[in-house]
Amino acid sequence: MADINPIHLQKALKGANYPASKDDLIATAKDNGADDEVMTFLNDLPDREFGGPNGVTKEISS
Repeated sequence: MADINPIHLQKALKGANYPASKDDLIATAKDNGADDEVMTFLNDLPDREFGGPNGVTKEISS
């Protein structure tokens, strides 16, 4: 899907409550001051619920 640093992604999602929807993840990242690369990645995620950080990280290689 994207060439994004998984560490930056997880920092942006720090404090997220799972399971989380795409919109929940975007809101958390925005609150954490995520950069444009992370925000673009999150906006491109499928509209579904993610069970945990690993589920989000798996989307990097999709």
